[in-house]
Amino acid sequence: QVQLVESGGGLVQAGGSLRLSCAASGSSINAMGWHRQAPGKQRELVARISSGGTTSYADSVKGRFTISRDSAKNTVYLQMNSLKLEDTAVYFCYASTRSGASWGQGTQVTVSS
Repeated sequence: QVQLVESGGGLVQAGGSLRLSCAASGSSINAMGWHRQAPGKQRELVARISSGGTTSYADSVKGRFTISRDSAKNTVYLQMNSLKLEDTAVYFCYASTRSGASWGQGTQVTVSS
């Protein structure tokens, strides 16, 4: 079972930046990434990075968010720039292994006008 600890959420003005971090304990981790869930909406994939470093993004965040990974530390990062009001959500980190996916507890990101 992989344990995930997220950090870096908070309150930021529109146009600002935040960096989320997620540290995973465990081994044989494949892909890692971030989902988010806004009030009244379904959880959606934000960004994903494979064990080999291949990345993918939701169209809504392309060009603004960057996912990266430090495999030695089992840590994934999400650099969020040019934040918009609609980026407000709880952001969840995940890590996948052969056994399935594990999730973090979530970190709140609030973008204000």
